[in-house]
Amino acid sequence: MDVNSGSIHVVDDVVYDIIPLVEELTGEGVKDFDAVKEALTGRADLSYSEEILSEALGEVLELEAAGQLFAPDIYENYVYDFKKRQTVVKALCFHIAHDCNLACKYCFAEEGEYHGRRALMSLEVGKKALDFLVANSGNRINLEVDFFGGEPLMNWQVVKELVAYGRSLEEPNNKKFRFTLTTNGVLLNDEILEFANREMANIVLSIDGRKEIHDKMRPFRGGQGSYDLIVPKFQKVAESRGQERYYVRGTFTHNNLDFSKDVLHLADLGFEQISVEPVVAGPEDDYAITEADLPVLMEEYDTLAREMVKRRKEGKAFNFFHFMIDLEGGPCVAKRLSGCGSGTEYLAVTPWGDLYPCHQFVGNEKFLMGNVEEGILRTDIRDEFKCCNVYAKEKCRKCFAKFYCSGGCAANAYNFHGNINDAYDVGCELERKRVECAIMLKVAEAEL
Repeated sequence: MDVNSGSIHVVDDVVYDIIPLVEELTGEGVKDFDAVKEALTGRADLSYSEEILSEALGEVLELEAAGQLFAPDIYENYVYDFKKRQTVVKALCFHIAHDCNLACKYCFAEEGEYHGRRALMSLEVGKKALDFLVANSGNRINLEVDFFGGEPLMNWQVVKELVAYGRSLEEPNNKKFRFTLTTNGVLLNDEILEFANREMANIVLSIDGRKEIHDKMRPFRGGQGSYDLIVPKFQKVAESRGQERYYVRGTFTHNNLDFSKDVLHLADLGFEQISVEPVVAGPEDDYAITEADLPVLMEEYDTLAREMVKRRKEGKAFNFFHFMIDLEGGPCVAKRLSGCGSGTEYLAVTPWGDLYPCHQFVGNEKFLMGNVEEGILRTDIRDEFKCCNVYAKEKCRKCFAKFYCSGGCAANAYNFHGNINDAYDVGCELERKRVECAIMLKVAEAEL
């Protein structure tokens, strides 16, 4: 991968071996073919014939001339203007219910309470939040609202009424709402599914994989498992949406480092849109992923990628969210630099209307930005997040994956290091591996 141009090259051993050497030489100003060749000839670590070396060198220098190798960084200067940009709010995460009917052991929301009290968002607060979004979205037409929790189906009537209110705002304000829903599925029924299929652009279904893993980590408060109840419902959702516009979303922990088995289990259940992501937890939690777990997890990603290639050849393909990287177009420059837009373009709204940078900051009063009635009161918090980008993070500067993870999660960085401009180290190692696997899958796809 050439980081700055985004070019991906499939190479043989000789090209792979000489690329770093040529980069070093051309970086020192040696551009002439003969001069570079002379510098490479006779190196003890290059046991190739002169003919093979010449051919490979010609290809490398040709790619450099085309701007596809050793490309200069054109983004670092851009970032200074990027920090000064005028931001608009384009997405809200509605904490429609600070309550939950499950007791997931790794839940950062503490069974939906978010370090506070149980509460359901009222219709009045929800309407004010939608009004706030419209008023603060500038000229942006497409707006996003995710109904989140806790468990949003515990406040389903308000969800329906807020969707109707949002639709009523579209034409008068030249806006279009994209609603999404994240649910554990316990309360899912035919009436809810019919409405969701009509109004929700995407549905996220929470399931961790194999029955024993899911029931261990996602039980009811009485301790009984939820797997048998939700699986048939989720299968119905996937089929009713034509295996599109949904994904099953799981979390793997130290308890199931063999998580590829959970991904493949979900695929065997018939799901074609799958996301199983590493838990983020502190060292005090027995299910936390540690640095010692990384070698096992790296091999698991390789195992999963190889199996995906095999299944694709067999006509049984499925998508794995963390391998779905657009290597041809990719996101716009702003998203490459700053990621999800938390604290600036994307905010979370509590049941009583408080605004936070994202759902993972909810309950931390240091990050309380304002409320839906008065708007953003702590513009200093917004400005801090506006300056959060890959060039503000020392760990990101030389990372080959920086334009794909966009610096990672600000909440994870803060929770582990007390600074949104740091990076969560275990997460970084796993992200680099996922990008590597995504590239391999793209190459394999091209060769099918």
